[in-house]
Amino acid sequence: MVPANGRAGASVKSVVLIDAKPGFNSLSTAMAAPITSAVSSSCNMNHGLQSLASTPVPAPSPFRRGGQSSRRLWLTILLLLATHPAIASGPAERRSPIVEAVERVRPAVVNISTTQVVEQEVAPFPQFRDPMFEEFFRDFFAPRRQRFTRTNLGSGVIIRDEGYVLTNQHVVLRAARITLTLADGREFEAQLVGADADSDLAVLKINHDGRLPAARMGSSSDLMIGETVIAIGDPFGLSHTVTTGVVSAVGRSLHAEDQTYYDLIQTDASINPGNSGGPLLNIEGEVIGVNTAIYQKAQGIGFAVPIDRARRVVADLISYGEVQPAWVGVLVQPITPEIAEHLGGKRRGGVLVRGVEPDSPAVAAGIRRGDVILEIAGRPVNSVEEWESRLRDQPLDSSVRLTLARGQDEIVVQLKTSRFPMEHADDLAWQLLGLRVKERRRQLEVESVRRNSPAAEIGIRGGDIIAGLGGQSLDTLDAFRRKLIANRNAQRVLISVQRGARLYHVPLPLGGD
Repeated sequence: MVPANGRAGASVKSVVLIDAKPGFNSLSTAMAAPITSAVSSSCNMNHGLQSLASTPVPAPSPFRRGGQSSRRLWLTILLLLATHPAIASGPAERRSPIVEAVERVRPAVVNISTTQVVEQEVAPFPQFRDPMFEEFFRDFFAPRRQRFTRTNLGSGVIIRDEGYVLTNQHVVLRAARITLTLADGREFEAQLVGADADSDLAVLKINHDGRLPAARMGSSSDLMIGETVIAIGDPFGLSHTVTTGVVSAVGRSLHAEDQTYYDLIQTDASINPGNSGGPLLNIEGEVIGVNTAIYQKAQGIGFAVPIDRARRVVADLISYGEVQPAWVGVLVQPITPEIAEHLGGKRRGGVLVRGVEPDSPAVAAGIRRGDVILEIAGRPVNSVEEWESRLRDQPLDSSVRLTLARGQDEIVVQLKTSRFPMEHADDLAWQLLGLRVKERRRQLEVESVRRNSPAAEIGIRGGDIIAGLGGQSLDTLDAFRRKLIANRNAQRVLISVQRGARLYHVPLPLGGD
């Protein structure tokens, strides 16, 4: 606090001089004349102080009344003022690593506003809200459909200076228009480059010709429990809010909206609605995660997608518009108690290899049916979903280390990932689904069904229309092939079948070895 009369300014100057250790001469010069006169007349000091003693004294000094004890009291007060943080510290001393990290990254964090056009049925007589009346009017009057717009808010971070933005898939889902606002107030329209529902990540491209501030992506492979992290986002529309916390845990699994996410970073940095898609930073200002979800039943529990996984997804989305799943040619299934007993009763964790695809990387690596996969790239595998998740993290055309259990032995093999050959997709459909389909008038028509196949078991027959697979609408053969390849390792897949005017959504087990 600095009073208007300016006297506090003299005190601050004296503090700086004391810290600089110039001696009592400088201290006396900085203080008011009454103090310097009193000190010179009461103490046997050097010649510089003695010369100051002849200075006229406009008012009596308190040192004269108190003697040696008063001088010690005043010097003690001066020293306390000099060392008090509120006076001694300036902006330079308060510039912590967190402040520096935020200053570097904040210009690259964007507010995302999306607009959706939603259609909703409206009762013909809205004044009658009673369910009985609504049912009565529904029998005689067709409900009207009303269109309205809905605005959602989220966050994102620019990861390339040409305008690529990383965010969550659920932030931009079904958006008709995407507007981004930077920290400096500039607004840009953005286009969706691609999105991946499995990782809940999406990449946007800002419509801008110049260079933009971009954050640097770090690594999430060496995170330490307890290290400081920083979250930046727009919770509740409060633009570019900064919160801090620590890494509470790594490798967390989270089940949300009929989907399970694996290997998430858990943090106690405050993450609220609107933070989704914003960056999680380490103390060096590097992006180590993408804030994704919160645990609503408690406070201080948030989750972020590790940046190592995001980096792999970003590369595929920018290059192909979708994630290219790595193919190794291994079909797996969970280890049930019966299978565990057959394996000796001591097996815990892992997944069982139920089949190996011909001419696949698994064949080249020597993997056999009946092997148990324990680890991939040094990370444990305890379920089919975890196997698929860890396999998705592996780049194409890379070598990955697998730890297998074969009988009583554990062996290690090197497996080279590859892209599934598209020419084998039709054979894969016949093997896993028991279907052959053809494209006809922008629809996928069932051409034939294999006897005793999963498709035959649920009643699919020739002439039916395959309207969707895995929750995604389909109207081309290429889209059907790509979706089947992406879901080939699943235990079952949701298939949408249209027969006449009726549309059926049925979970279809995937067969074949």
